[in-house]
Amino acid sequence: MDFAALVHVFPDTTKVTPAGSLEIGGCNVVDLVAEYGTPLYVLCEDTLRARCREFKEAFTTLHPETEVHYASKAYIGPALAQIMTEEGLGLDVVSGGELAVARAAGAPPEGIYFHGNNKSAKELSDALDYGIGRIMVDNLHELDMLEKLASERGVKQAILLRVTPGIDPHTHAKTTTGLVDSKFGLNISNGQAAEAVRRALKCTSLELKGLHFHLGSPIFEFEPYVEAIEVVLDFAAQYREEGFELQEFSPGGGFAIAYLRDQHAPKPAEYAQAIIEALRKGCEHHNLPMPKMSIEPGRSVVGPAGVALYTVGAIKEIPGVRTYASVDGGMGDNIRPALYEAQYEAVAATRMNEDTTVTYTVAGKFCESGDILVEEASLPPLVAGDLIAMPAAGAYSPSMASNYNENPRPPIVLVKDGHSRIIRRRETAEDLMRTDVW
Repeated sequence: MDFAALVHVFPDTTKVTPAGSLEIGGCNVVDLVAEYGTPLYVLCEDTLRARCREFKEAFTTLHPETEVHYASKAYIGPALAQIMTEEGLGLDVVSGGELAVARAAGAPPEGIYFHGNNKSAKELSDALDYGIGRIMVDNLHELDMLEKLASERGVKQAILLRVTPGIDPHTHAKTTTGLVDSKFGLNISNGQAAEAVRRALKCTSLELKGLHFHLGSPIFEFEPYVEAIEVVLDFAAQYREEGFELQEFSPGGGFAIAYLRDQHAPKPAEYAQAIIEALRKGCEHHNLPMPKMSIEPGRSVVGPAGVALYTVGAIKEIPGVRTYASVDGGMGDNIRPALYEAQYEAVAATRMNEDTTVTYTVAGKFCESGDILVEEASLPPLVAGDLIAMPAAGAYSPSMASNYNENPRPPIVLVKDGHSRIIRRRETAEDLMRTDVW
């Protein structure tokens, strides 16, 4: 097969050995599978760290007052949180569980920003007690609850208001978050955001630092960011005379990655150029000082670093219709194709030098007809025991994994310089029953 056409969707360190096997981080997939089994998620540490540095350099070069916060929802575990901290990234968390992981990893509290549309009193209390840097307030209910909780603790919590600019990011409906009809954020168009600004300015235990928006993901175009920045800065300027000072600003994340051979996502530097230029222009137009900025890459950091490995089992040919190649994973470890038609490439991981002469539908093992990982994959003629690799699998696949059909979630290994280390072990049947009571 022509690996050159696919190399950009694999981790940076990926190679094909003379024998035709994939090598990631200096580790041959044959050896990884022999040690850890399949399904298996492989994360390339060099790729992870390179993406962290690329985002930091791209944005701080153009606007030094920029912080990069890794969006933990893409996938987080203590080992990954530690890497992000080592690379100087803060963490964007959306639940008490993600906050607990950040704390376990020793992530500095001031670098943690807490998002979410329905944070509980306990989650907010835990965030306040840990002294996190910012809470992104999503609605008026949360604003009132947070003011009460902060007042009871005698602290003053810095916040940003999440506003909804009503901009279409041209991505899948289930991953779009910036439209007027969204469960997230305070709508600018109907006055909710204005009311939130006025109420936040009167809060004695909250300090309104600025505004945040998030449009959705993945976003391959720059124009949605530019349009949303214009809308949000227009809004901010209207309340300057009421005492609102835009000290901090966040355009969220949503930065795209290439999943398919014919996709090419913008580079971090291109996103930075478009976003910061729009922010400067808008600030100049409204005579606003340039605010401190924070961005939230998640998928674009961990996605390209990950490869999922599966073993082929049953092969079913339906003449004139299709040929199924079933693997030992599926929607339990990667629900994205079933949930919102996400598309992936698939390769025969130990037969990379062979011609791809058969089109297969790569199916999972779960008891759902919709458990399809790849609709059409051009592969060599497969036999049971062959290994299938799916690149660009580091984001959302592990974090959205489930135990459907009482299947254990697969392990995750980190690879670098020919060495591998497990950062999440494979679950066991005992793990699945650990919380059951009978």
